[in-house]
Amino acid sequence: MNDVRGFCDPRFDAVREALAALLGKDDVGASAAVYVDGEPVVDIWGGYADADRSVGWERDTLTAVNSTTKNMVALCALILADRGDLDLSAPVAAYWPEFAAAGKENVLVRHVLSHTAGLPDLSGLTAVEELYAWDGVTAGLAAQAPEWEPGTAVGYHALTFGFLVGELVRRITGRSLGAFFAEEVAEPLGADFHIGLSADHDHRLAPLIPPPSLTDEYVAGAPRRSDGTRREHSGPAVRVEDANSVAWRRAQIPAVNGFGNARSIALVQSVLANRGSAGGVRLLSAQGCEPAWQEMFRGEDRVLGTPMSWTAGFARFGNTFGWGGWGGSLVVGDPDARMTVAYAMNQMIDRDRQADDRGMEIVMAAYSGLR
Repeated sequence: MNDVRGFCDPRFDAVREALAALLGKDDVGASAAVYVDGEPVVDIWGGYADADRSVGWERDTLTAVNSTTKNMVALCALILADRGDLDLSAPVAAYWPEFAAAGKENVLVRHVLSHTAGLPDLSGLTAVEELYAWDGVTAGLAAQAPEWEPGTAVGYHALTFGFLVGELVRRITGRSLGAFFAEEVAEPLGADFHIGLSADHDHRLAPLIPPPSLTDEYVAGAPRRSDGTRREHSGPAVRVEDANSVAWRRAQIPAVNGFGNARSIALVQSVLANRGSAGGVRLLSAQGCEPAWQEMFRGEDRVLGTPMSWTAGFARFGNTFGWGGWGGSLVVGDPDARMTVAYAMNQMIDRDRQADDRGMEIVMAAYSGLR
């Protein structure tokens, strides 16, 4: 069932063809979307919502997009910064006094957003269940010493990013990051994206499917370096089984437990590429969007083991910005073209065993529609 359904502007037929090809090869179920000038030009989906291929992937099917959620977290921070409620150059401790412990008094908000705060791991946590206790995790981060002098090196903050930014949002607004996102971003835009998922949406969920030949015990981890090694880290190992669990859905783990589809991801992120508004709804000023693509730090990422350019919450690739999630989901924004492209799927791919170019195939197909 690689029939692709939905809307596709004829200029972007290459995106429909690319998704159909993926569904005929590696994908079980997936969606792709393209927004230009804050309006949809592609909104397509196809395949199945389950590994048995018995339930079709529908227009409103949701799936876990893992670290693609970080793009949503960063947008929340930029909205608060644009309102004057959050200063990207201020110490984190100005909003969260306890955070100044253990030599972190000079950690700035921009260090947290650019993965240079020196807190890539959750020291002392061993079980995934411990991630569900917000106050415990944030208290631990407040007490933790940085692994390097903040601002001098970069290392992907895979899980800590969401707790750090989320606690800033909570201290400023009194709301969890998930609640702030729902009320200030998703609701005004009409975007079907959720950080943490309530029970009334469970029936629409397409569970993640582990990579071929692997099981639900497949664990998220940093990619292998060029020499074949991985960076050792402390903290709980997250399995596919965990990401598919009810407890995970109900929790607030903002770096990684977002649920949506390509349409909702592209809609939300098109706000930034379109200078602050989408679908006639303005969330922040044009100037307030610029930190999303302005480089804050460039260097060899100690966790990812590759040279990276990080902005205020996003990876920067040339004139584009965005990030993807464990298993394959992706969103890319281009402020020059005012274009945003998103891809979300349920079939995961293990990059150690197989190249995963699915999201980039959708992105490149979208660019062909601009020519």
